[in-house]
Amino acid sequence: MKGEVTGGCLCGSVRYTLREGFRLNPYACHCTDCQSRTGSAFSEHMLFALGDLEISGELDVGEYDQPSGAHSRIFGCVRCKSRIYAVNDSREGMASLRCGTLDLSASFTPAAHVWVKSKQPWIGLPADARVMEEQPRSSEDWIKFVGIA
Repeated sequence: MKGEVTGGCLCGSVRYTLREGFRLNPYACHCTDCQSRTGSAFSEHMLFALGDLEISGELDVGEYDQPSGAHSRIFGCVRCKSRIYAVNDSREGMASLRCGTLDLSASFTPAAHVWVKSKQPWIGLPADARVMEEQPRSSEDWIKFVGIA
């Protein structure tokens, strides 16, 4: 997953380029918050350095406080409401990209699965999948578990 990647929202009003820089491998999150926010069984994310993102189009923002106490802001298209990325105050300078918004999203396979204790029972994971009942607790643990892209 090296190099520049591009993506955008459902309606095409928002486009972005993520330059090559510091980013972690994509991971699938099965927490109930992600299930509620996406209306699906999980969401796929990729942590990256926010300074590597170039984005065009009008965004709006939703805010909430996570169970950990971190304050999060989710940015998405003002028109079609596709979520593009999120930031929280516990990871200064970092953001979480919604991998489904990537132009070549099918080419990105999750390197790990977090919050599998709340995974929908009908979701099957590969036998060799890296899984964690909850999630890594520190930046160092995230890097060790998910890996640098």
